[in-house]
Amino acid sequence: MENKQLWYQYSLRLGDNSLIMGHRLSELCGHAPTLEEDIALTNIALDLVGQATMLLELAAGLSDQYTSADELAYLRIEKDYTHAMLVEQANTDFAHVMLKLYLFSTYSLQTWEQLQHCAFEPMQAIAQKAIKETKYHLRHAKEWIKRLGLGTDESNRRLQNAVDTLWRFSEDLFAQTPEDQQLVAQNAIPDAAKMYATWTNAVTQDLADVSIQIPNKNYMILGSRAGRHTEHLGFILAELQYLPRAYPNVSW
Repeated sequence: MENKQLWYQYSLRLGDNSLIMGHRLSELCGHAPTLEEDIALTNIALDLVGQATMLLELAAGLSDQYTSADELAYLRIEKDYTHAMLVEQANTDFAHVMLKLYLFSTYSLQTWEQLQHCAFEPMQAIAQKAIKETKYHLRHAKEWIKRLGLGTDESNRRLQNAVDTLWRFSEDLFAQTPEDQQLVAQNAIPDAAKMYATWTNAVTQDLADVSIQIPNKNYMILGSRAGRHTEHLGFILAELQYLPRAYPNVSW
């Protein structure tokens, strides 16, 4: 398979991750616990949608089927999305929101730090911009993880519940396809297996520092790279895609 198709699939994966995570955070607009946090989460959501736009535009330029980021975002069906299942999980409570952001941002920062040196210049440029934003996202999430873990018994309990609920989706962040492995062999993208080990060690230590334990379970839910998702994605797409599907080719 030529590199054009390999980079299309990889760009699409990263773009879908940012798109769905950004959409989930946008749901907190007007519903965060404080006005300051409302603004912070909205800005993070905008950063992620901006990253998604760049990545999906890159993917569209490499695609033989789609011509724009909008088509990729709004005109695909569920099984054609390849984002990690973690990012589509519901905003059950504030602890779930901040844990998802923390887990995802830790993964994203590791990814962008390695991609900023990749030989594919369009991806390198995106990574160099995204890394600055993601450092802020991670710092913000870690501050809340600390507050929740070391705050009250209730906040610690809610954060532990979020870890117990969401941890099963964490390995799926690092899922690789045979096509990804071709890019890894070319030293073009990070090796997900090595990243997963580094990520797990960092996350385990950060959570232990705030009195949160990783579940002692081996069961992980995988399959996003093959288009398998949880029931949440259908509801997300019903909202996300309503306008462009109801009014095709509308312009403002």
